[in-house]
Amino acid sequence: MLSSVKLWLTKSFSMKDFGEASYILGIKIYRDRSQRIIGLSQSLYIDKVLKRFHMEQSKKGLLPVRHGLHLSKNMCPKTPEEIQQMSKIPYASGIGSLMYAMVCTRPGYRLCCKYNE
Repeated sequence: MLSSVKLWLTKSFSMKDFGEASYILGIKIYRDRSQRIIGLSQSLYIDKVLKRFHMEQSKKGLLPVRHGLHLSKNMCPKTPEEIQQMSKIPYASGIGSLMYAMVCTRPGYRLCCKYNE
């Protein structure tokens, strides 16, 4: 059935078959056929965002945020050096970029699910 669909698509559109997709729209697709698992990873995108905002040395991993966390003015930079460093980073853009990854593939870089063949 898959072959007939590919043949029809080839006749209808100008296309090439490159085999199984490993990336789509910057999202890595990974599979474990023995366990029947398919997953998505945005780790490369997150690395690119961190580099764009000069934060590539940041700690990575699952960092759950406590519910009800309140940010305060006491957390703001206080020394002239801290203020200068913080002024170079557009945090709203950085947070928006990370929220895109969160919404697209769920928190924690990965979304995994079992699939039926």
